[in-house]
Amino acid sequence: MPGSTFGTLFRVTTWGESHGSALGAVVDGMPAGIPLNEEYVQQFLDRRRPGRSVFTTARSETDTVRILSGVFEGKTTGTPISMLVENKDQRSRDYSQIKDCYRPGHADHTFDMKYGFRDYRGGGRSSGRETIGRVCGGSAACAFLRHFGIQFTTYAESIGPFSCDPSKFDPEHLRTSLLSMPDPDADLLAQDYLKKLIAQGDSAGGRVACTVSGIPAGLGEPVFDKLDARLGSALFSIGAVKAVEIGDGVGAAGATGLSFNDQYAADAEGNPEKLTNHAGGVLGGISDGSDLFLRVTFKPTPSISTPQHALMADGTVKEISIHGRHDPVIVPRAVVVVESMAAMTIADLLLMNLGSRMDRIRVF
Repeated sequence: MPGSTFGTLFRVTTWGESHGSALGAVVDGMPAGIPLNEEYVQQFLDRRRPGRSVFTTARSETDTVRILSGVFEGKTTGTPISMLVENKDQRSRDYSQIKDCYRPGHADHTFDMKYGFRDYRGGGRSSGRETIGRVCGGSAACAFLRHFGIQFTTYAESIGPFSCDPSKFDPEHLRTSLLSMPDPDADLLAQDYLKKLIAQGDSAGGRVACTVSGIPAGLGEPVFDKLDARLGSALFSIGAVKAVEIGDGVGAAGATGLSFNDQYAADAEGNPEKLTNHAGGVLGGISDGSDLFLRVTFKPTPSISTPQHALMADGTVKEISIHGRHDPVIVPRAVVVVESMAAMTIADLLLMNLGSRMDRIRVF
């Protein structure tokens, strides 16, 4: 299946289906000598693991990772790193009723039109469970990036109509929030909203925000491989993503040149600094050394129990009600997926940047 490999120098190939035996990833291009073990990767996988609260699918999976290659005595060897997560609680029988049905909002119809055949068990490769491989790859990228002081702050910025107030950002609350929201007040409102939707058999959408600090200036290629272009491609590849914004994003449309431009001043030590960051840390497709800020918008979970009209394989239309175990909102578990794709993009561009100047090449 083409399209399952991401990256140029830091390359991640994901594999597996929602109801297959296992899922995982192969990470190639990881430098040798980077500390990495299963416990570290597991921390990332636990952030997207199902069954942790009423706001996630009831599918009971431990998502325990096994590193099969590329790591020796707790450090990477420079060879491909293979990671595997077994499926333990798949219930394929829950999907037998829709094997000849194209569910609204799903990839059922498009997969069938492309391949003439589809794995109807939980959506197969188009399932959100596919993101396990992305998180495996993202954890390896983060292990690499932390040696450069590059850090991520990623959270659910909004769920349904409820958005976090930046002035109420509470890091401690973010660590314990069932919805990955840093604003306690917005968190409670979103929880009440979701409980009502669950009772109605409906679902919600929302936004994930990510701030990346410590990125050096100069990452990104100036034409087709711009930093923001590569980030857009990576983040749009996540299922259910409908919009990606860098910096002020769509807010730039209502700005003027004077209000949007990030002007410069000297700090207390006389070093230049930007007074604002409307551009989100990217100028001309290249990082400018300030924090990278991005937002990712997710549509509501399409699997809902409310009756809907669906297209059948024979061309007729039928009213269906989708059964099985599904998330009422994708956003909380998608937070670590967004972080993983951003980390893989930055790791890849960081390695690509080694060949951009002679002083860096001469090191070898």
